[in-house]
Amino acid sequence: MANTADFRNGLCLDWNGDLYTITDFQHVKPGKGPAFVRTKLRNIRTGRVIDNTFNAGVTVVTARIEKREYQFLYKDESGYNFMENENFEQFNLDEKLVPQADLMKDGQLVSVLVHAETETVLSVELPQYVELRVTYTEPGLKGDTSNNPMKPATVETGATIKVPLFIENDELIKVNTLTYEYDARVKEGR
Repeated sequence: MANTADFRNGLCLDWNGDLYTITDFQHVKPGKGPAFVRTKLRNIRTGRVIDNTFNAGVTVVTARIEKREYQFLYKDESGYNFMENENFEQFNLDEKLVPQADLMKDGQLVSVLVHAETETVLSVELPQYVELRVTYTEPGLKGDTSNNPMKPATVETGATIKVPLFIENDELIKVNTLTYEYDARVKEGR
C-alpha cells in the first residue's frame, strides 16, 4: 500500500483490476479546493497510456514487479522463445508481450518484467540501444546535405530505420529501441 505522497516514476499500481506504471506525475495545490495528483499511467499489458487524477492522500495498492534477465533464443509459430541464463529454463511468449520484437536478434539479452506474487510474465524490455547491421539501403546522393536528410535502411532483424545518407550496406549502427531512431555508427573490432 502507498499513498499519493509515495508516487514516483516507475511505481507499479494494481488499480482498476489491472497493472499500471506511473510514467509522469504532478502534485497540484490549487488556490481554492483540495490538493490532487495528476498522473499518466501506462498499462503494463497493453502499453496504453491514460491520464488519471488522484485526490491527495488517497491510498493505492502497489504491485511488486521484478526485472529478470533472459536471453532471446528464436521465434517460431507459437511465439518468442526465451531462456533463463542461470538454470537454462525456457519459456514461450505471445507476440503482444514483446513490443519491440523487430529490433531483437537471436541470442540478445533482454529484461523480462514479472509480477512477483503470481510469477506472471508481463512484458519484455530491450536495452535502450542495440547494435544492428544494415542489410539494405539505397546509396546516398552526393551534395544532398541540407536539412539533415535521412533515408530508409533495413537492418538484420527486418526493421526499417531512418539513417543519415552516409550509412551504407553492411555497416553496424546503434539504434534507440524506444524511438526507433539511428543513434550512431559503431566501429568494428572493438
